[in-house]
Amino acid sequence: MTPNRRKAPEGAVQVLLVLLGIALALLMLATPLVLIFSKAFSEGWDALLSNLSEDYLHHAIWLTLIVTTLTIPCNLVFGILLAWCVTHYDFKGRALLMVLVDIPYATSPVVAGLCYLVMFGMESTVGKWLYGHDIQLMFAWPGIVMVTIFVTSPYIARILIPLMQVQGSEEELAAFSLGASGWQIFRKVTLPNIKWGLLYGAVLSSARAVGEFGAVSVVSGTIMNQTLTLPLLVEQLNNDYKTTAAFTAAALLACMAVVTLILKTFMEWRLARQASIR
Repeated sequence: MTPNRRKAPEGAVQVLLVLLGIALALLMLATPLVLIFSKAFSEGWDALLSNLSEDYLHHAIWLTLIVTTLTIPCNLVFGILLAWCVTHYDFKGRALLMVLVDIPYATSPVVAGLCYLVMFGMESTVGKWLYGHDIQLMFAWPGIVMVTIFVTSPYIARILIPLMQVQGSEEELAAFSLGASGWQIFRKVTLPNIKWGLLYGAVLSSARAVGEFGAVSVVSGTIMNQTLTLPLLVEQLNNDYKTTAAFTAAALLACMAVVTLILKTFMEWRLARQASIR
C-alpha cells in the first residue's frame, strides 16, 4: 500500500470521526445555504419575483459582473508576468517580491480600502488633481474595480508559480533553440502547459471579486443604483428591514458561489489529471 492511498475507516472511533466531520460540514456549510434559500422563498413566489424585478437588484448584479469582468483580465496579466519573472529568473529582490505578492492576503480589506481612499480621495493631492480634471475614482465604479483588483491580485500568481516551477523550462528552451520567438514560445508551449492552472486561478479570483465586501464598502459610498454591488446591497436591504429582499440578493450570491464551486472542482480535477500525466 502506497503512503498516499486512502483507506476505509476501521473501527468505531474512525467511523465516528468521519461522521463527526460530515456533521460539522453540513452544520457549518450546508445549513446556512438552506436557511438563505428558505428565507428568500418565505413569502412565496410572488414576493420572490417582485424582489427579483427590482431595479436596484438588477443594477447591483450588473455592477458586480462588470467589476468582476474588468478585474479578471488584470489579474491574468499580472499573474502570468509575475509567475514568469520569479520562475525563470534569479535576481536580487526576488524574495522581497514574493513577500509583496502576499500583502493582499495579510491586509484587511477594510484597511486596503481605506488606503485607497486616503490616496485617491478628495483630501489627497492626487484626488484634488483628479477632481480638477473631472475624474472621479472614489465613490464610483473605478474605485470599486481598483480595490477589487488589489484584493484578488495574488490568486492567479500563487497558483501559477508552483505549477511553473514543477514544469520547469526545458520545453521552452528547446523551442527557443529551434528558432521560436518569445511570443510563439508563450503561445504554443507555456500557455498550453498552464492553461488549467490559469483557469483555476481565474475561477478563484472571480469568486473573491463577486463576494468582496470590506474594501468595496469603504470606497463605494454605498449609493443606491450607483455603487452598490450585490454584497453591499444585501447589507443595505437588511439595514432597511427588507429582510426577504436581502435574502433574495443573498440567494443570488449563493447561486454564484455554487457555480464557482462546480467550476473549481472541475479545474482541480483537470489539474490533478495533468499532474498525473506528467
